[in-house]
Amino acid sequence: MKEKTLYNSDVSGAHKNVSDLKVVGNGDMFKLLCKASSQEEGWMKSTKAMEIHGLGCLVQVTTQQRGIDGSYSVAEALSFIPGVKIIEDTNNGRRLLKNT
Repeated sequence: MKEKTLYNSDVSGAHKNVSDLKVVGNGDMFKLLCKASSQEEGWMKSTKAMEIHGLGCLVQVTTQQRGIDGSYSVAEALSFIPGVKIIEDTNNGRRLLKNT
């Protein structure tokens, strides 16, 4: 089995790194806000958001960690943040900003 790719950040990049990737619908509906990962240590943490125009954002936080046996554990949380939108931020990331 091929080593899990932890550094993908959008569908176009994933297509380059995952030869058998299949996508249905808009694979970039959630926009990456920030991400940190280590392929060598086998971990990844990311925060993504999907803007619902005029209402706010659905925010997803994901943590993946490789265990001693090589298997991966994944934890995710999903929350709705009212009254915010997604804007560009530093280092090619994004952040949430309160709607005015």
